[in-house]
Amino acid sequence: MMTAIAIGITALVLTDAIYNGLLIEMLDNQIRSHIAHIEIHSRGFNDNKIIENSMKEYEKIEKVLSINPNVAYISRRVITYGIISSASNSSGITIVGVDPAREANITKIKASVIAGHYLDSAKNEIIISKKLAEKLSVELEDKLVLMASDADGRVSSDAFRIAGIFETSGADFDRAYIFITLHHAQKMLGLSNVISEIAVITKNTDQLVQTQSTIVSSIGESYEVLTYFDLIPNIIMVVEVGRQAMVIYYLIIGIAILFGIINTMLMSVFERTRELGILMATGMKNVRIFNMIIVEALFLSAIGTVVGIGIGLLIYTPLASNGINLSAVGEGLTLFGASPIIHPILTVQGMINAITIIPLISMIAAIYPAFKATRLEPVRAIQYI
Repeated sequence: MMTAIAIGITALVLTDAIYNGLLIEMLDNQIRSHIAHIEIHSRGFNDNKIIENSMKEYEKIEKVLSINPNVAYISRRVITYGIISSASNSSGITIVGVDPAREANITKIKASVIAGHYLDSAKNEIIISKKLAEKLSVELEDKLVLMASDADGRVSSDAFRIAGIFETSGADFDRAYIFITLHHAQKMLGLSNVISEIAVITKNTDQLVQTQSTIVSSIGESYEVLTYFDLIPNIIMVVEVGRQAMVIYYLIIGIAILFGIINTMLMSVFERTRELGILMATGMKNVRIFNMIIVEALFLSAIGTVVGIGIGLLIYTPLASNGINLSAVGEGLTLFGASPIIHPILTVQGMINAITIIPLISMIAAIYPAFKATRLEPVRAIQYI
């Protein structure tokens, strides 16, 4: 039974860590690819990303953000839909104009560049994804043409040279987004000193809602201040469903151990019927016999739990460092924004669950065998063969 408990605890620790790592990485990849912790736009921009919904008086918002203690980094962006064309193909994309220095603190795009280099503010450069480069049949230093509607409603275009090619863990994101400098985006779209949004990274995401409320109260209702909970509700739902699924997994393991403990302790009671009868005949109270069975089950589960956690940690340590390579299903993982290599993350809550749940279940399981032991009649118990 101790072996079964140890194996169950090991499975719980590792499964919780792997699943937690997958969910956290999937959410973090979505946030740090483009979303950020908070986005601030003119009201209506998130539902309709057109030039007319851009922000003009953004300096006062930046002043508000500069004095907020939970704001770590901010970045200005220009965002619009457009078409990118090469000599052989074209594709509909989302054009993102960024301040390269600031944006490097907001997203992982700079770190995701696998060929060439990140944007240079002084040059007419563009960075695109590996998937988009393959679709357009282009390489580094090739020229691409961007077309989009400008501030006057006319089609505006400009030529850019490919400075870098990036690759993230989000397949859909890679196909849809390209990056140019904020200055050249404003120039091409005729925006002068106008931006589409301000992206914010906070110091503590636990205070995200409070930070959102503080910003809203400071800048007024003419702007929308959205957290990543508002921006990617589908991903948040997947993460929450995943965490609820772990509760079901704990329940399954718990039920299996529950019946195992009941069976083991019942056998222990039946095998010691004569000894229990002698103890009762010599004056031991039922409550002490009851407590004895409960404590035995507790020790049984405690030893199994300690051994299981020890084995789990021994396996977890190298996995957390090197990751688990799931390249065989990597394409499927990228659809959810997760990379093919998963790094397990063991949380304090996960450890608490492993340490407390199984011993608690064991004590509950031991109640019935302990009750059966107290119902024995001393005379019949002594004569039991």
